[in-house]
Amino acid sequence: MRVKRAAQVLGISEDTLRRWAESGRCTIETDSAGRASISGEQLARLSQERSATSNSIDRPAALESVRNRFTGVVIDVVRDTVMAQVVVQAGPHRFVSLISREGCDELELEVGSIVLTAVKATNVAIELPGPQ
Repeated sequence: MRVKRAAQVLGISEDTLRRWAESGRCTIETDSAGRASISGEQLARLSQERSATSNSIDRPAALESVRNRFTGVVIDVVRDTVMAQVVVQAGPHRFVSLISREGCDELELEVGSIVLTAVKATNVAIELPGPQ
């Protein structure tokens, strides 16, 4: 994935991603056309690292989602003969979706794939955060 898009997915600047590469936190490669890119596996790892240190209470939901849609990166895919479990990290949010194996294969989902996660729920629980 191109560095600019990867930075957008991670919610950081291109400069930050490049500094991370300079410090050894990730590796930026150059393709045959001279474009800087980062692998999907690295993007998934960085996304998980950022979510572990992120505090979603500090950010309003309106900045993360419009109509319950979250752009994220696939961090795990487990395929069965009929169904597939797809885990998506979208900023501080982790989503687990069960979809048909056929649908998963048609979308060519794999670790590092960028996806749009749409959430629809008939029940939404509201809880107060613990002591700050």
